[in-house]
Amino acid sequence: MNYEIKGTVMPFVEVTLDKGETVYSETGNMKWMDSKVDMDTKSKGGITKALKRRISGGGTFLNFFEAREDGAQVSFGHTYPGEILKVDVEEKSVLCQKRSFLCAEETVDYDVAFQKKIGTGFFGGEGFILQKLSGEGHAFVEIDGECHIMELEPGEKIRVETGSVGMFEETVDMSINRVKGVKNVLFGGEGMFLTTLEGPGKVWLQTMPIQNLTAEMSKYQES
Repeated sequence: MNYEIKGTVMPFVEVTLDKGETVYSETGNMKWMDSKVDMDTKSKGGITKALKRRISGGGTFLNFFEAREDGAQVSFGHTYPGEILKVDVEEKSVLCQKRSFLCAEETVDYDVAFQKKIGTGFFGGEGFILQKLSGEGHAFVEIDGECHIMELEPGEKIRVETGSVGMFEETVDMSINRVKGVKNVLFGGEGMFLTTLEGPGKVWLQTMPIQNLTAEMSKYQES
């Protein structure tokens, strides 16, 4: 499988397949495909995984695109302003915010991860549920706004506004800590809680979480 990510604010990924190769995506993510591609809608991983995907913000069913000939092309587009990133899950499994998954090779497992820490689940912005990508091959995910990648050393910590956590490797520990100081909570504009990410591992941070963008736009709606 070859690919090219095109566009700027609303990018798309164009995938070129050899005969017999297959990619799959959430329903509605495909933007166009040529006549060499066959599409089939089905549930990957059985009923249990389908229901778990549903509660993570994904769909019960997924669309599979198989090439009948070499050079078949299919494209998948971003659903909001941001970036599309390629992730090699064979190196390490990754955990993503809800609605991040765009498409992947058939060898990639798309599942759901539940936060084990109660505080993280209640106050982590994305709740108890994250999307998990593992297995072998390449997957493509959506990031809100611009993306900043950091590689954390063992024991190294960063504190992040909760909605700005786009994705992180499974080796990274995520926890939620309360902001100290009454003035900081009331007037700091960062809310009562911040997310702490502790290495080792890679993290992908996003500059404009879609919930923040929605909140800003709502200020200009007519009453």
